[in-house]
Amino acid sequence: MTAPHLPKPEARKPGLRHRLMAGARIVFSTRAEKSRSRIRQMVLILGLAYLGIGAKLVHLGLSREPQTLKAAADQAAAGSRPDLVDRNGYILATDVKTMSVFAEPRNLIDKDEAVELITAVLPDVDAHELRDRFNSKKGFVWIKRQITAKEQNEIYHLGLPGIGFWPENKRIYPNGALGAHVLGFVDKDNIGIAGMEKYLDQQGLTDPHVPGFVLDPAALKPVKLSLDLKAEHALRDELVAGMERFRAKAAAGAILDVNTGEVIALESLPDFDPNDPPDMTKQANWPKINRINVGTYEMGSTFKALTIAMALDSGKVSLGSHVDARESLRSGRFTIHDFHATHRVLSVPEVFTHSSNIGTARMALMVGVQGHQAFLRKMGQLDRLKTELPENAMPQIPKHWGELNTMTIAFGQGLNVAPLQALMGVAALVNGGHLMKPTFRVRDEATAMAESDQVVSEQTSESMRYLMRSNATHGSAGFANIDGYYVGGKTGTAQKIIGHRYSNDKVFNTFMAITPADKPKYLYMVIYDQPEAAPGDYGYHTAAYNAGRVTGALIKRVEPLEGRPPGPAPTHPFPLIARLGYGADADKVGKE
Repeated sequence: MTAPHLPKPEARKPGLRHRLMAGARIVFSTRAEKSRSRIRQMVLILGLAYLGIGAKLVHLGLSREPQTLKAAADQAAAGSRPDLVDRNGYILATDVKTMSVFAEPRNLIDKDEAVELITAVLPDVDAHELRDRFNSKKGFVWIKRQITAKEQNEIYHLGLPGIGFWPENKRIYPNGALGAHVLGFVDKDNIGIAGMEKYLDQQGLTDPHVPGFVLDPAALKPVKLSLDLKAEHALRDELVAGMERFRAKAAAGAILDVNTGEVIALESLPDFDPNDPPDMTKQANWPKINRINVGTYEMGSTFKALTIAMALDSGKVSLGSHVDARESLRSGRFTIHDFHATHRVLSVPEVFTHSSNIGTARMALMVGVQGHQAFLRKMGQLDRLKTELPENAMPQIPKHWGELNTMTIAFGQGLNVAPLQALMGVAALVNGGHLMKPTFRVRDEATAMAESDQVVSEQTSESMRYLMRSNATHGSAGFANIDGYYVGGKTGTAQKIIGHRYSNDKVFNTFMAITPADKPKYLYMVIYDQPEAAPGDYGYHTAAYNAGRVTGALIKRVEPLEGRPPGPAPTHPFPLIARLGYGADADKVGKE
């Protein structure tokens, strides 16, 4: 019997949950397949890119193309610097084109032979060091920088493969040691090491020298300095002659324009030739430092000018005042004497012309310790003086400053300053009372006045000019009293400290002079360290006999060079003093 035919049951439709899960499987399986495909493509692309980069690096590493050599030489060669010129445009320092010889060690066929042949031409090149350089893995090494034309020609004719020449800039100083401590010097890479050369780099005035920059000195604008080459030559010449005559260990000098603060000339001996930087470190009897900027010294009686100006400006004394110098001045176990004692009451002009320690100390005490410190700080004597020159020095100030310190500092003992600081202070005393920071760049009078500080009154300034003139006619500055220039001056003889004691025979001498005294233009300073008495000077080795004499000779040479020939004395040189009734003829002071 046949089973009855039954209809098939209807297929049940999947539920929503099953439909979503099925759709997700389809979607995610599709994306995973696509993701794997894309990852494979990206890996392939990145792999090809890295292979390309690697191949390029290998190519560059093995490349001997001129461009690679140029890049290496550019990186190593010296950059350009602007010319340094004096105030009249004369060249003080400039760049010249020179050749340097280099090697590509990979191209050398016989390195030992190359070393032997090259050192035969360049005997100052160390053979062992050169062989080490040739055996290095570098693609470019220097053999010698800045060779001569003769050396270049001889090396060229050796015919050595892998040896080449590269043009560089070499710094030269046409005037040799003249102005060396101001100009400074550079290293083999034309980077400033000291002086104004270092200043140029600090101010960004040189070629930054990165590969691709043109090494052309003509593209850099010359930098004009305040120095006058003619005055610089005269200053060094007179210092050298005086150093030999007085058998001094060292010497220094400067000429300052008191109305602008410009340093017209500066020399310090012993000096060095900036064309030969190692000369700076060669053995000398005395250190080759810039004594005007870097050295700090007790300035001796030249500091009396500051003390007397302080007393006058404070109103404690006037030119008509008198100071008791009959007896030595005692403070505890210390006694202050006068070198040329008068044992009498002195007028203020006589204190200056007789250079009385006692009179000057008494005037300082009238102002007081705090007033004394405040005045010296205002005059720039207690802080580091910073100019364009990177080299400078901090004054040596007493840790505990009492009355005794004020008494000794009053006549230049017990406070060490850089001579340029003292020069700045005295310039302010004679230019109308305007303290101007010295500069080695050209600066006009209007700019200098705008940047200056009024530190003493015009009346005090005229009084100091009057006193300096009287000292030239009737005091210790007579050797510098050159006819026709109306000179004013002040000596300073400071005993040197040897073994923690003041020496009786070793001195540090300073002389300062102004021309003309009624309306100064220039302030001269000459320094001698440990001079000896010259024949015919009766055993005297004080500042008047050496620094004073040299300053007189310097004035006689420099003034005409600066367009200032000798002339008659002024008719009414000190009008403010005449108005006060003190007698305006400084030439008669001392006859009272």
